[in-house]
Amino acid sequence: MNKTKDYEFTIVVPVFNEEESIPRLTKALGDFLGKAIMKSCVLFVNDGSKDSSLEKIKAACAANKDFYYISLSRNSGLSTALKAGIDAAESPYTGYIDADLQTTPDDFNLLLEHVKDYGLVTGIRANRKDTAFKRLQSKIANAFRRKMTGDGMQDTGCPLKVMHSDLAKRAPFFNGMHRFLPALFIMMGAKVMQIPVRHFPRTEGVSKYHLSNRLVKPFVDCFAYRWMRSRWISYSITEDDLNA
Repeated sequence: MNKTKDYEFTIVVPVFNEEESIPRLTKALGDFLGKAIMKSCVLFVNDGSKDSSLEKIKAACAANKDFYYISLSRNSGLSTALKAGIDAAESPYTGYIDADLQTTPDDFNLLLEHVKDYGLVTGIRANRKDTAFKRLQSKIANAFRRKMTGDGMQDTGCPLKVMHSDLAKRAPFFNGMHRFLPALFIMMGAKVMQIPVRHFPRTEGVSKYHLSNRLVKPFVDCFAYRWMRSRWISYSITEDDLNA
């Protein structure tokens, strides 16, 4: 039996070459589980790490009964790792946080207070601690995405989200679509809420983002989203006799 069925909320944590961050990450997640407003567990998704991340994840899972992991055969990118975690989680609600701890799991409680009434609740990084150049790139990308999708979201790049698992499993995913989760949920008819959360500087490890995947790829992905939205199949059944 999938052990995540025993929980209300599963936190998906994609990990790629984050060996330096894992000790602090696992402590922060463990501390949060003791104060979470829902019965919660953690699901690490090792995205083909080349360092000792997987070994450290396994050790953390062995030491904490509410930690679990899956490991992908190769590095496939954030969207794939997130999709794998969503597909594996069988709790009613699923969350997402990055392994770099630039957001804190403690703020999940702010989002969980509203998740029963919204399909997705996403954070807005307040007082961002990134460089001015990174903030500028995000500002440009977010403005273009809002224009292309009409989702009205201020900060879809915020790596702190909670969502209904059944909706998340239905959302059409392809590479880069982690940036469009609010737009996808709105497309499916779900309500979306955004709440300010805290943001911190990265203190361990190296960012996996650069000009290409922070600015150029999001522009291209906007056109992919528009193409997908125009061809997305959606229907509702009004009547049947399958269970008569």
